[in-house]
Amino acid sequence: MKTKNIGTPTRFGYEIIRDHVLPSILGNNEAEILYWAGKEIARKFPIFTTDELPSFFVEAGWGTLKLQKLSKHEAFYKLTNESYSLKIQDRSFHLESGFIAEQYQKINGVLTECFAEQIQNDEYVQFHVKWDLKTKI
Repeated sequence: MKTKNIGTPTRFGYEIIRDHVLPSILGNNEAEILYWAGKEIARKFPIFTTDELPSFFVEAGWGTLKLQKLSKHEAFYKLTNESYSLKIQDRSFHLESGFIAEQYQKINGVLTECFAEQIQNDEYVQFHVKWDLKTKI
């Protein structure tokens, strides 16, 4: 039997899974599960410097990630995506947050967390990465 080539997955297909199927399956635990899933993705697809984060985000189809501010204990990133609006009321960005946190933690060797904040008016997501230099991993 000959199989039909269905082509490249579409943005619509991805959004159905991301914005409708996952929240339905994960329910009230969606944020925690996606955060830890993001950390697991980071372990399977490690980067070697934080400068590689934007390239990974583009390749994964997550959008354009830009470092906005970096200090001794924290970093701020801005996520945009020209191909679709990030202005989705119910979308969780915990997957991306977990990914960023784990990459920073692995690279710097200290406990790291990342939080996402959706900026409605500007249609972007801001990630706040914070680490504790006293807590070695």
